[in-house]
Amino acid sequence: MTHPANTPPLTTLPGSTVKYVIETLNSRIVTQEYATEERLPSERQLAQELGVARNTVREALDQLEMRGMIRRRAGSGSFVTYDPDGSGEAISPIASETGPLQLQVMRGILEPEMVRLAIVNMPPKQIEALSATLSKMEAVQTDATAFVRLEEEFHRLIAEGTGNPLLVACYNLVIDARRQSFRAAMYRRHLTPARIATYQRAYNGLFNAIAARDIEEATEFMKLALIEDQRLLLQDE
Repeated sequence: MTHPANTPPLTTLPGSTVKYVIETLNSRIVTQEYATEERLPSERQLAQELGVARNTVREALDQLEMRGMIRRRAGSGSFVTYDPDGSGEAISPIASETGPLQLQVMRGILEPEMVRLAIVNMPPKQIEALSATLSKMEAVQTDATAFVRLEEEFHRLIAEGTGNPLLVACYNLVIDARRQSFRAAMYRRHLTPARIATYQRAYNGLFNAIAARDIEEATEFMKLALIEDQRLLLQDE
């Protein structure tokens, strides 16, 4: 099938080299090696440091901007917008206009089907990446903000595991909407060390279901997680 002259081809998911750059920069941003509002090194500097082509760095930066981690400013470079305290408003206008109930409805539509597709399509290397994120989640004991950010990354990896770039883009908006101030405040109140430990056990079960390609058990986890989030929202009203 050919595209009309003025229609760009469909976006594909990033390749392994681009993912390496994304993961490296994402880690530096989350750990505050690059602080909020800090200007990133230039594309040329990053390409030299990481041993990749500049277009690879450019594609990685595009992906990080889609995730709401950075903001690119023409003629000035790329600046970190990631908020480690989770206290900022959502970056996307669509996400900032999304209410709690609307967010839950969208998650209910996407997440069970998302995990089903990921189980069907996710290659072993992506399952390994999911395992690495789970290990980081299991190391968190009291830091609610760190746990929430790793939880977001876990879900994002599931979205990418579907192999569907449109679904990934939609879920990035969901993550953006989840970063609104009402949710940050909710998590600070309710994500106690005991609840973090409970969530860690649940995510371990979800990972095992994904690794075992058990669609029924994995989708059941997603549904239970949505019910728990809904309970916390109602408790806050």
